[in-house]
Amino acid sequence: MYFNKESRENGEGEKDPLTQQVIGCAIEVHRTLGPGLLESTYEKCLAHELKLAGIPFINQAAIPIEYKGISLDCGYRLDFLIDDYLVVELKALEQLLPIHQAQVITYMKLAEAPVGLLINFNVKLLKDGVRRLFPSPSLLSLSSL
Repeated sequence: MYFNKESRENGEGEKDPLTQQVIGCAIEVHRTLGPGLLESTYEKCLAHELKLAGIPFINQAAIPIEYKGISLDCGYRLDFLIDDYLVVELKALEQLLPIHQAQVITYMKLAEAPVGLLINFNVKLLKDGVRRLFPSPSLLSLSSL
């Protein structure tokens, strides 16, 4: 794992070093490209930045659904799963809606990841397009799906 568990559990999720570094990579992509491009463009460029930073990730990670004792591939794909800890979902939209946050929380449940980032690149300043998600452990329980 990229960061040890203690560095993640510092009581302030927003200051989590892995999350901060991923946001820094996204800011670099946004500084270079600006808003207005396709989501897929930002995804490829962020993957490149994550590689340059040495951050372990899976791009388009397949997440199966467990149903009555079997695992089903229903087509759920995470934009990024970072170090088996952080779900990153990218958007290039005029505005984020509550359904987008719900999507990330669902992906966090399925991936059993405690932290999520929803990043909308279609903003003037990227800090205005970043949403950190830290649902309670009970919300992330698979039994609550």
